[in-house]
Amino acid sequence: MKTKNTTVIALAALLGCSLVHAAEPQVNIYNWYDFIAPDTMKNFQAETGTASMYDVFDNSDVMQSKLMAGRSGYDVVVATGDLLPNLIKAGVLKELDRGQLPNLAHLDPAILAKMQSIDPGNRYAVPYLWGTTGVGYDVDKVRAILGPDAPVDSWDLIFKPENLSKLSQCGVAMLDAPGEIIPIALHYLGLPYNSSDPRDYAKAEALLLTLRPYIRYFDSSKFITDLANGNICVVVGWAGGVQDAKTASQVAGNGRNIRYSIPREGAPIWVESMVLLNDAPNPQQGLAFIDYMLRPQVIARTSTYLKYPNANQDARPLMDPSLRDNPDIYPDEKVMATLFPLEPLPLKLERVRTRVWSKVKSGT
Repeated sequence: MKTKNTTVIALAALLGCSLVHAAEPQVNIYNWYDFIAPDTMKNFQAETGTASMYDVFDNSDVMQSKLMAGRSGYDVVVATGDLLPNLIKAGVLKELDRGQLPNLAHLDPAILAKMQSIDPGNRYAVPYLWGTTGVGYDVDKVRAILGPDAPVDSWDLIFKPENLSKLSQCGVAMLDAPGEIIPIALHYLGLPYNSSDPRDYAKAEALLLTLRPYIRYFDSSKFITDLANGNICVVVGWAGGVQDAKTASQVAGNGRNIRYSIPREGAPIWVESMVLLNDAPNPQQGLAFIDYMLRPQVIARTSTYLKYPNANQDARPLMDPSLRDNPDIYPDEKVMATLFPLEPLPLKLERVRTRVWSKVKSGT
């Protein structure tokens, strides 16, 4: 009888431990690959006692498909601005309880205003980081091929075959991002970057296919290492990614002079936002995490690590001056006026754009 009681007590103790473990608060995050300061989740858990399950993606289409299917198990997702209208319309996102987000007061009203067209009333999304898509290049290699007057401040560098064919000698890459590259091509052709005319996409396709033989690859992360190591000399990429390549080159001490340019004709501006899913298993913990990321000192660390600007006006003084005062990271008002926001397309046109991109990538 004594043995039986001991066993029961032991089982009860074990069950109790399991229940306590199961009751531990947790938050499940889905974010872009390498899109947060390395110590953020550890610091969040140390302060709040909330554990985290953290997954990453490197393609927004994959992320959107997973969320649209439902029951993803995630609480907070970092979503690109042009996806927000479709996610909102589909009922994927939960309207934010502002009463639980006191740190919203730190956000820059100018960035919130830019988001009104994709999230009216700023009801569903909290801007996280933002940036531009432009041209990263190895100064010495480009000048060696095109001369000192190479049009590095213009999309002519990319979209004129006579330039790109020569630059292919040292390697040219592009983001695997049809929602950015195709609008850039449309804009370069003098067409609406968010055109609703399928014939415009045929023109963009024709232009991109003339360039395809000179593009080494399409990828949204590989270009950073390759630009830093000299495996490519030009990329149509994100400002932060090019800055990462520059830093990596400096750390390696290989002497590469890497720069970033926002072409004078204009370029995309994008905003990545934190959203809470409607079927979030841990909505309270999700809101707590969003509010934590809204603290100026917290987002300043992530912004500094990633070299992307953030939407928190009170975080800017806390950032390294080399980042805060860098016009490639924080463009001045004149350049900001040339930037165009990425917007969603109706499903019919999205399919057209997808077909165009498939042809461009395959070169057929």
